[in-house]
Amino acid sequence: MTSLGDELREQWGRIQRMLRAEFGETAYRTWLRPLDLGGLEGDRVVITVPTQFMRDWIVSHYADRIRLLWAEVNPAVRSIALSVRPPQLRNAARTTAPLTDAGPAPAAEGAGERASEGAGLDELGAPLDPRFTFETFVVGKPNEFAVAAAERVAMSSTPPFNPLFLYGGVGLGKTHLMHAIGWRIRQRDPSRRVVYLSAEKFMYQFVRALRMHDTMSFKELFRSVDVLMVDDVQFIGDKNSTQEEFFHTFNALVDRGRQIVISADRSPADLSGLEERVRSRLGWGLVADIHPTTYELRLGILESKAERLGVEVPRPVLEFLAERITSNVRELEGALNRIVHHASFSGRPMSVEMAQEVLRDLLRAHERRVTIDEIQKVVVEHYGLRLTDMTSARRARAVARPRQVAMYLAKILTTRSLPEIGRKFGGRDHTTVMHAIRQIERLKDEDPQLAADLEALRRRLKG
Repeated sequence: MTSLGDELREQWGRIQRMLRAEFGETAYRTWLRPLDLGGLEGDRVVITVPTQFMRDWIVSHYADRIRLLWAEVNPAVRSIALSVRPPQLRNAARTTAPLTDAGPAPAAEGAGERASEGAGLDELGAPLDPRFTFETFVVGKPNEFAVAAAERVAMSSTPPFNPLFLYGGVGLGKTHLMHAIGWRIRQRDPSRRVVYLSAEKFMYQFVRALRMHDTMSFKELFRSVDVLMVDDVQFIGDKNSTQEEFFHTFNALVDRGRQIVISADRSPADLSGLEERVRSRLGWGLVADIHPTTYELRLGILESKAERLGVEVPRPVLEFLAERITSNVRELEGALNRIVHHASFSGRPMSVEMAQEVLRDLLRAHERRVTIDEIQKVVVEHYGLRLTDMTSARRARAVARPRQVAMYLAKILTTRSLPEIGRKFGGRDHTTVMHAIRQIERLKDEDPQLAADLEALRRRLKG
């Protein structure tokens, strides 16, 4: 293995800074900061981790991204290897600052919290991410109810509903809202003891207390908080002893008038593996779901992110990302970070073409397969026709033009051949399909309304 050189250390430092910017302070400090650079073996970089559990987590969640960043920073690196540090090196590795730490963490608000919280509560939860506030949360139709509920909790001295249960898919803003609640409460009343942690950390703390035969301190510490926020509660399913302790902690806090905020990837009724009494308690208060983002909301999020980065991103690039990255906000912001970093390192101007090149792997994963049946259904709904009009012999312009639009969309959004498309439109000849495609290509440059219709239909089918 090649020994660590200054150039390799500097490259690892750049990569860690990019990881920190892309995944956020909490994920960075929990999973990425403990990584150490081991060395170079040919075209493979070796990275060491403290435990096997952390290695498995990094492999599942971050390894592909780390490999891609290495390839950007140093094209000679083609792969990475993750190895667990020997036990005797784990403490030594953490007694000094990491070789390439990305600098001090941003100062957290509420640093003057009362001393009675002490080291116990600091260790109990995870730090609040200073980026995740109500001011930086972009509100739209899919999340406005959840935001209103979160603000109500944050502005109330006593629980308006208990618990507040936020649920939705990955990367839609649940964690952001929980951090925002924590910051707002600390701003309004620094004396209130706010603890945010993942369900995974709750389990870890409880198991550690069991091993140390100190469950009484665990119970007292958790039940002394004023606001308890537990993220991703679905992960305590099938852990009976942890469920039992969570249930009793929940009841104790509610009985004392303390606020509880819970998040999960599905509603309480749909959480498999949880006891019925636990599911029932989780649904006691207000259940607020966060729906998948719309194109308009995604565009607003990107504009806000670019503004926070202090970078001028061309409008077509933002529109391209909003249209193509539809799964969750985390990936959307990560995609923008990748483009901004690539432009910074390469000196190339940001453009749609550059975005397509840099995000090739991500775009491929998001490529949605559209069917001709879907296209026909969406087109007839848009123009107020019947589905049979797509296959009929009617040649009236009010029917023929939408039919040509559908054929054109079938050509650009599917991999079907012209004869296959023709068969789906009432057995028409491939020359008829070709004529329709050419007609629409010509008219869309002359007719603004047709161009707008095509764009709206394409977004609906791809989103």
